Amino acid sequence: MTCSINSATSCTLFVLLLCVGFANSYNYANNGGFEGNGNKQRTVTYKYDRMGEVNKECASLLQSAEELKPDDSRLYTIKEELSFSNGDWWQPLSNGSGRAFAPLMPFNDRELSGYNNAVNSLNLVSFWVTDVDPNHRYSKKSIPVSGFLEISTTIANLLPQKPEDETPKFDIWPGNSQLSIRFQGVYTELAGERVMCLLGSAVLPSRGPHSNDQWPWVKENGDNNHPVLAPDDRILLELRYPKALTLRTREIFGSLKSLNGESDLKYFDEVLFSSSLGSANYKFASDDLVSRACDSMNGGIETVDDVYRGVDFCEVLERFSRREELSVVPNFNCNGTDEFCRKLGPFVSSKEIHLTDGGFKYVKLVFQDVRCENITTSKTRVSSVFRAVPPSEEQFSPTPRTGLNGMTLSAEGAWYPSTGRLCMVACSPYDNVCHTRISMYVPLLFSIKQRSVFSGTLSTIDPTVRSYSPLAFQKPPGLNEQWSSRAHYEYSKIEAATSLLEKYEPSKIRSAVKKSFLKFPKLENTEENLPYSISVLFGDLRLVMRAVSDPLPSSGIYIQLQIEILTIGPFFGRYSNNQKGSISFNPTPLLNVSAQINLVGIDAYNYSSISVEGIYNQIFGKMYLIGCVDLAEKGLDCKVEVVISYPPTTDRWLVDPTAKVSVISQREKDDPLYFNPIKIHTAPVVYRNQREDILSRRGVEGILRIATLSLAIVCISSQLFYVRGNIVNVPYVSLVMLGVQAISYGLPLITGAEALFGKIAKTGFEDLQKGQPFHIIDYMVKLLVLIAFLSTMRLCQKVWKSRVRMLTRSPLEPHRVPNDKKVLFATLIIHILGYILALIVRYKTTGYDPRQRESFEDFNKYSRPVSAWEAELAEYVGLMQDFFLLPQVIGNLLWMIQVKPLRKMYYIGLTLVRIFLHVYDFVKSPFPSHLYNYSNDDYEDFNPRTDFYPKFGDVAIPIFSVILAVIVYVQQRWNYEKLRGKLVVRQAKLLPLGSRVYERLPSSLSFEAELASGVNGDSTLPRDSD
Repeated sequence: MTCSINSATSCTLFVLLLCVGFANSYNYANNGGFEGNGNKQRTVTYKYDRMGEVNKECASLLQSAEELKPDDSRLYTIKEELSFSNGDWWQPLSNGSGRAFAPLMPFNDRELSGYNNAVNSLNLVSFWVTDVDPNHRYSKKSIPVSGFLEISTTIANLLPQKPEDETPKFDIWPGNSQLSIRFQGVYTELAGERVMCLLGSAVLPSRGPHSNDQWPWVKENGDNNHPVLAPDDRILLELRYPKALTLRTREIFGSLKSLNGESDLKYFDEVLFSSSLGSANYKFASDDLVSRACDSMNGGIETVDDVYRGVDFCEVLERFSRREELSVVPNFNCNGTDEFCRKLGPFVSSKEIHLTDGGFKYVKLVFQDVRCENITTSKTRVSSVFRAVPPSEEQFSPTPRTGLNGMTLSAEGAWYPSTGRLCMVACSPYDNVCHTRISMYVPLLFSIKQRSVFSGTLSTIDPTVRSYSPLAFQKPPGLNEQWSSRAHYEYSKIEAATSLLEKYEPSKIRSAVKKSFLKFPKLENTEENLPYSISVLFGDLRLVMRAVSDPLPSSGIYIQLQIEILTIGPFFGRYSNNQKGSISFNPTPLLNVSAQINLVGIDAYNYSSISVEGIYNQIFGKMYLIGCVDLAEKGLDCKVEVVISYPPTTDRWLVDPTAKVSVISQREKDDPLYFNPIKIHTAPVVYRNQREDILSRRGVEGILRIATLSLAIVCISSQLFYVRGNIVNVPYVSLVMLGVQAISYGLPLITGAEALFGKIAKTGFEDLQKGQPFHIIDYMVKLLVLIAFLSTMRLCQKVWKSRVRMLTRSPLEPHRVPNDKKVLFATLIIHILGYILALIVRYKTTGYDPRQRESFEDFNKYSRPVSAWEAELAEYVGLMQDFFLLPQVIGNLLWMIQVKPLRKMYYIGLTLVRIFLHVYDFVKSPFPSHLYNYSNDDYEDFNPRTDFYPKFGDVAIPIFSVILAVIVYVQQRWNYEKLRGKLVVRQAKLLPLGSRVYERLPSSLSFEAELASGVNGDSTLPRDSD
């Protein structure tokens, strides 16, 4: 393929697009576009080549072991029953020999310094029985077994998982140390115990000779730790399991010992394990203890309809044990000693729990390993483990833990439908004492003061021995809570909420506008789709998302907002068919509602959790609520008013799509319980049924791109026709102005960015937008961008050639030829100063530091850290496109033009295109990056601090663009001399005298002949044929 000089630009662009396409294909291939079928799963072969050593090291156990019967069913459940995960391990600091402590492995704790709240590391251990070989028994008392141990010190959100292979290894990085050991040995049984004795092979981190700093490489190498590893096969593991899982026999106990000498650098002090036997069948054998604990309990649940009394209690209990955390209720009415009241019930309270002073802030209880057995319709047996979780442990990490210690209780008891009460006796594995009674029930009556779906109390059985105050706990309602058909809610604040509605009722004009044009989440008033409509309304009114204070604070800290809807009218939670037959409901525009509001990150901590109930106005999308806050020692504060404004479901492009929440105290300012008003607004809300809205918006914006690009091409084409008939004007078109235009059209072809609509945020639904209509729109947009780019380059070519011909005709008078060097320099100076000024203004108004580094995602979705000022420089380039006439204005002044280089349709049309983009950006609403934005934390565009051009810019920039267009019009309307005569201040003319360029300018006809004659001096006057 050959390219002529006139088509060099087109050929260059064609080669460039081929390179970009090849690069994209290369990236696709390298990012998994042509992946194979994956690696084949490795097969592990188990060898028992160390059984002689095992028998030697485990001789004391094997001598007292019992003979194993071949028909014993326990031999076939070893793999399932004797494996455990996430137990606890520790090393006693006192070894009794007086030598230095020898830890098992190092730990890099620099990761913990990045947490706002104190987070302690956890010592976790997991063991898996990987092979049992009863066919190759070396003794009647034992069976060969293999196992794999993973022991780690980690932050709470990194729980070890079962590895894919069984290779011994050691890994360390900030916040995590992990040692994997492979074992072979024997399984045997003693009196009342099941025991495994195994020898292990590992690679241990080699320690240095200095006891004060045994692993200096942890600090020296930073994050890229390359430890020196030493192989070690002198490791003995002993695990003891109870034969039966009961109330008192639940714990798995283990020890890991080094068989090396104490002087050996691979030696470590004994490591102890604790876990619970979770896979075995539980044996209820503590009826006497349960009877003694529960029969002596006074009182009970007297109100018949207030608690659950059904026979399917096992199903109810299963729901509350699925990784659900129970909140500890503070007992500020405790009148005992400080130690008595600060103690966390029967648990061994740590220092951080004591620091809560009996308030137990952020302390949770977890209900684990629940076993439920229906005996008769009048009694259901239950066993479980209660675990207390201190504030330092990460959320969701405590439930999988299985270690038993002073923060756990082993419980067994029974559920009695006649009383609606679950009563259990609890034993502490710390001292194996059973002095604790646990009483629990499931409330069915709810109100603004009673929001618990599961409540209970831990107390001492013997009232004469009171070492702690009774500890109450409860479970607040959560998402998708399954409610009993007999649950009911008593509204008590509807009258106060009605007064609040009248107080904030909008004017009649605003009401009429909202009724006519806007629709809000509402309940469909039809019997057939009532279940679906209620479920949708629950989902639409529920908000779990980030928010910011209004006005935005200087710190820019986010608030985590959670609004959980409890009831709508008589319905609990998401509507279920079991409520339909027992409830009669006629929807009205005003619906009774109740909810729970949680605000994380606000200054007023006491008011971070609010129970509310009131009225939801379906017509205006507003909730008018009265709230109650539990202030512990001060009781309930129910003088709180809350107003929630939801965004509309229609016309979202023209209306703010964020929800607004205001929390105001109804008390006087001098009241001790008064607090400053809390006002926040959320990220944009997307309702459940708005996917079509997002897709239609994408299509409409594509059509607008096509329309604006078509208008731009028409304007450029009109300028091309204009210069053909007015050749004398061509040299005075600014090449800098055309360069800005060419860049604005060329960059989208290379980077894939949106042309013209560069400020429109992505919707996050690119996968849904790959249908044929969207493909057609995208192809048309790219084609039009290419046409606009080539037309602009053609215009640049004409201007450049006209100047070359003009210079060739008069080589000794270059001053007659317009030059863009000064124009380019002046334009750059103005934009540099403008960019610096914009950064300064933004820093002064928002406190945003342009020097800080942040993650920047390019158009290929590759993230890289860049400075804030670099990211904002890319946004400022868009401002240069808006002010594309600035170089022409400067050139007209420098060249003192006497002609009209630009056609009105060209510069006025392109100015209108740029103005339209800002008008659209001003009136449209932002869309979140994900449809279900309730739980998405990645949406950043909603933060006003990250918006380089605020709404003010969408007004100011078009005004300045219009001013530039007016200046160009005036410059071309009046010649330079006339303009110089008009700009007079106190008889002093602002513009200098005209240049010799215009004094010696030939007639229009002869000048056109000069430009058209070419370098060979042809005297004919043809039309420009380029």
